[in-house]
Order: sequence, then C-alpha cells, then structure tokens
Amino acid sequence: MDPEKLNSEEVSRYWLDEAEEALTILDHLFEKGDYSYALFFGHLAVEKLLKASYVLRKKEHAPPIHNLPRLARMAGISLSPDRREQLVQITSFNIEARYPDLKRSFRNKCTREFAAKQIDGIKEVMKWLRATMT
Repeated sequence: MDPEKLNSEEVSRYWLDEAEEALTILDHLFEKGDYSYALFFGHLAVEKLLKASYVLRKKEHAPPIHNLPRLARMAGISLSPDRREQLVQITSFNIEARYPDLKRSFRNKCTREFAAKQIDGIKEVMKWLRATMT
C-alpha cells in the first residue's frame, strides 16, 4: 500500500484493538486452566501492540514477523537488556505453545503459578509499551 494513503491512526487502532482482544482471550484461557495457550495469546497481545507502535512511528504497515525484539528494534523502540530478555522470553511462548516437543515439556512447565508470573510480566510489558506510544 502507498504510505501516503495509509491511515496510520486507523491501522494502529486496529492493532491496539487486536492486542486488547488477545489479552481478553489470555484471561479466559488462564481461568479455564489452559496455561500454555494463555501464554501464547500473551505473545500475540504484545506482538500486536508492537505492531500498533510500529505503524504510528513508521507510518507504514507493520512487517508480518513474530520475533518481538526484532519488531521492537524495527519500530525504533530502545530496549534495555532486561526488556530485551523479557521480549525474548515472551517470543518463546509463541514457538513452544504452537510446536510442542514430543515430551510436551513446555506444557508441563506451565503450571498455574508459572503462567501467572509470566502473565504478570506480559501485562507489565504491555503497560510499558503503551507508555512509549504517548
């Protein structure tokens, strides 16, 4: 699409709405005890929020990638080492939930306590990302 015709506010709003919907699904999955997929939707929520930021900053459509540190870098968002590590961890939820190993080790690791701690981190990252957009 021609960048001059892109309505970056509208496209960014789309990604913001999608991020909120992914968070809602995360909460539903957590409540039902489906912890690995709750974390997968946590990844989606952060990814979509990063894409909203990308569109606002670059005035172009976000790239169709799922690697959160790379997407943040492409959007021009500065990452501390700790923040980068958080995004690496959240990115792993995308891969591990979608492509489990034969022993289902990620799913077995996803206890209620583990998932709750990770979800707190996801929500904290989202709060930080929203603050970078204002």
